[in-house]
Amino acid sequence: MTHRTLAALMLAAGMAALAGCASPTVITLNDGREIQATDTPQYDEDSGFYQFKQLDGKETRINKDQVRTVKEL
Repeated sequence: MTHRTLAALMLAAGMAALAGCASPTVITLNDGREIQATDTPQYDEDSGFYQFKQLDGKETRINKDQVRTVKEL
């Protein structure tokens, strides 16, 4: 196996691993608004809030009572 082939295989494996890590998500609020997140939101039971990062990189927290659905894209 040449160095070039090995490098291509390693690159492909790395990209496949990264693709499996992120799960873009749409959060629908009770008022009908939709917010896109870069990954599945984490729910904090102690505070009652979902925490996630929006597509623009902004960290956001939303009260569980305001959330209607959380769906992966």
